[in-house]
Amino acid sequence: VLLAAYVGYLGLGAAVLQALERPAEVQAAQQLLQRHWELLGNHTCLQGPALQQLIEGIIQAYKSGITLQGNTTNLGRWDYSGSFFFSISAITTIGYGNLSPSTAVGRIFCIVFALFGIPLNLVLLNEIGQLMLLGVQHCACRLEEVFHWQNKAFFLMKTCALVTGLLLFLLLPPLLFSDKEGWSYEEGFYYSFITLSTIGFGDYVIGMNPDRTYPSWYKNIISLWILFGMAWLALVIKFCINILE
Repeated sequence: VLLAAYVGYLGLGAAVLQALERPAEVQAAQQLLQRHWELLGNHTCLQGPALQQLIEGIIQAYKSGITLQGNTTNLGRWDYSGSFFFSISAITTIGYGNLSPSTAVGRIFCIVFALFGIPLNLVLLNEIGQLMLLGVQHCACRLEEVFHWQNKAFFLMKTCALVTGLLLFLLLPPLLFSDKEGWSYEEGFYYSFITLSTIGFGDYVIGMNPDRTYPSWYKNIISLWILFGMAWLALVIKFCINILE
């Protein structure tokens, strides 16, 4: 029964996503093809195969974090802050997919780094989550002593912890992303949940817009937000698991 519910849930999600996203995909493909033929028609000196090679080269360069700015190229994804943020996304298993090692040595190091880093990250997240839980229990005990509440105190503290976590990790960060990245609030909220849940699609990643200047503290603050936000969301997910079980 559980397996049937699982497969049915996946099937429902697939059907809804197909209905919502397929028309936009078809429209985007038609627009791309139309622009391709317009470009070849307006510039007869261009050859189809040469243009295709140029497009593929641009796509590959963009995946590597290289963008054109006038007559120069923009580098910066593999500076120290970018590398540190990649390390965070690797050991937290977020894996945005927008950045990955291109050298053989870099890939081998990434495997070894993740092999030891993922357990270290899980241990740290577990400790942070336990500290959060102990803090909630301690506050609940203090409320019981002061106001002589019994079951109400723990329920009240769990509610306060949930609301505080929602504000700190899901509702307020999109405002920062709107300011620094130029995203809408909905896009920032979507990025927040996709990141903290370690889904990490990679369609939205902070600090990757070459047209924007980011402060030095930006990625460091986001790294801390990811660390504590994942610990908080893990507690929420654990609570949901208990309810389902």
